[in-house]
Amino acid sequence: MAARVLRRLPRLKPLNRLQVILQHLKMSKHTDSTTEVLLEKRGGAGIITLNRPKVLNALNLSMIRQIYPQIKTWEQDPETFLIIIKGTGGKAFCAGGDIRTIADAGKVGDRLTQDFFREEYTLNNAIGTCKKPYVALIDGVTMGGGVGLSVHGHFRVATEKTLFAMPETAIGLFPDVGGGYFLPRLSGKIGYYLALTGFRLKGRDVQKAGIATHFVDSEKLPTLEEDLIALKSPSTESIADLLNSYHVKSKIDQEKEFILDEHMEKINSLFSANNMEEIVKKLKQDGSAFAIKQLETINKMSPTSLKMALRQLREGASMSLQEVLTMEYRLSQACMRGHDFYEGVRAVLIDKDQSPRWKPAALEEVSDEFVDDCFKPLGNNDLKL
Repeated sequence: MAARVLRRLPRLKPLNRLQVILQHLKMSKHTDSTTEVLLEKRGGAGIITLNRPKVLNALNLSMIRQIYPQIKTWEQDPETFLIIIKGTGGKAFCAGGDIRTIADAGKVGDRLTQDFFREEYTLNNAIGTCKKPYVALIDGVTMGGGVGLSVHGHFRVATEKTLFAMPETAIGLFPDVGGGYFLPRLSGKIGYYLALTGFRLKGRDVQKAGIATHFVDSEKLPTLEEDLIALKSPSTESIADLLNSYHVKSKIDQEKEFILDEHMEKINSLFSANNMEEIVKKLKQDGSAFAIKQLETINKMSPTSLKMALRQLREGASMSLQEVLTMEYRLSQACMRGHDFYEGVRAVLIDKDQSPRWKPAALEEVSDEFVDDCFKPLGNNDLKL
């Protein structure tokens, strides 16, 4: 198409030539496969497609800035009845935020460290308060920022390819994007366990844990999407009925027990302590194979992140989503000022030696005063929702 446009240009007047180029750029913006987010309207459905398959659809600021206003527009549009969000490439819905770019920005004092989290959490809130039914097809890797794009919506459809985790404590962050809201609301202490250990849930377990609302075979998603689009003036109830009809037909791993079932009693007792030192003490006293494995995992995590995350969930359990996101913005900025986030990104994503040198290196060295400081309001710089 570009070649055809260029061939026409010499025959046109300069002004018309410019108009043709601009028109072509405008059209290619919507059809070009290099666009990071594809936004389209099909029938009564607004469809958001995350389109960075080479980086597992990792979320960056320009994507957030395209998705947020579009959700707000569709929310007000009487001709849009539902919103669907999905990822391309077959491997991931969204593997998380583009944290390497954020770490690079933080090292040079770039504003991105403020803007990214502020606008990401504002988007999470828009999804959580969206007046139109919001359906996230979480097929493949769904972690961190990808959880924020899905978990606060009305419907989350997992498949056998779904891989869920909140692995932030391993990189000197905390389970953000509203993790302080949804994690403590999962049954028992599952949310605390997932937040502190970064444990990965797969397939049907994502739904059994209460993170996904439905489970559908991955190969059925295109048909499900067509059926959602074909609904006439769909309501939350009619969408739920359609999703349920797919859910009950799925036979994959139907008989399999929830992976954490056999450990739930231990998880509920071991992860109910008031502080991290107490959790570690309980794990050591328990001494079972399960407890020792959790201890090994926790010992690899940033001590600062662990203390931050535990308090974040304990406080978030009785907060609104807006209050949680405001609190998490304060924590994000504390991480950007600190040491462990940059060290975690170095160890996991840059040098890949998986040997972060945390500062402080032990839980006992992370003072309550330091943690209190991370939760302090930021005055005019606070997140306002």
